[in-house]
Amino acid sequence: MRRRTLDALLTTGGLIVAIVLLVAGGLLTWANNFVGDNVRTQLAAQNIYFPEKGSDQLNDPAVKPFLEKYAGQQLLTGDQAKAYADHYIKVHLEESTGGKTYSELSTISRANPDDEKAAGLVQLAFRGETLRGLLLNAYAFGTMGKIAMYAAWASFAGALGMLVLSLLGFLHLRRVPVEEEVGATRRTPAVATA
Repeated sequence: MRRRTLDALLTTGGLIVAIVLLVAGGLLTWANNFVGDNVRTQLAAQNIYFPEKGSDQLNDPAVKPFLEKYAGQQLLTGDQAKAYADHYIKVHLEESTGGKTYSELSTISRANPDDEKAAGLVQLAFRGETLRGLLLNAYAFGTMGKIAMYAAWASFAGALGMLVLSLLGFLHLRRVPVEEEVGATRRTPAVATA
């Protein structure tokens, strides 16, 4: 095979890879924007706000270190949703239910169907765990959006690298002799010794 033909194939292949990476980067950017906008819109509709700085709710040592940076803000991001779910709702649910889960409380309530306090705790745990789960889903989707953003950056960087290599390949292609074969050894002129 002629060296020039192989170089042309490899350089064109590099250009195709660059185009594929550009398309992938574009799609990943779109995914990041879609997920981010959707998470923000859905969370904004819930109208959840973090406790104000200095409030009793925020002074709880199980809550304060995790939520203080969000004090008074509306919950709009996946990271905020995780903090609220794990360090606000969960803490208050554990306090209210004595650390029992929905399943445990439901078992107690079914064993004592006339116990209104147990039935109330079942409803509290169900609502709290449901909201917590929904917020953690928002966190998961927000995280997937971030991953898509990082993958888009990597795709664009890879595309740029492949474009540069393809350009260099096309420049090199012009300098390769037409008759040179792949794997052929070049003859070096003999040096005359006197």
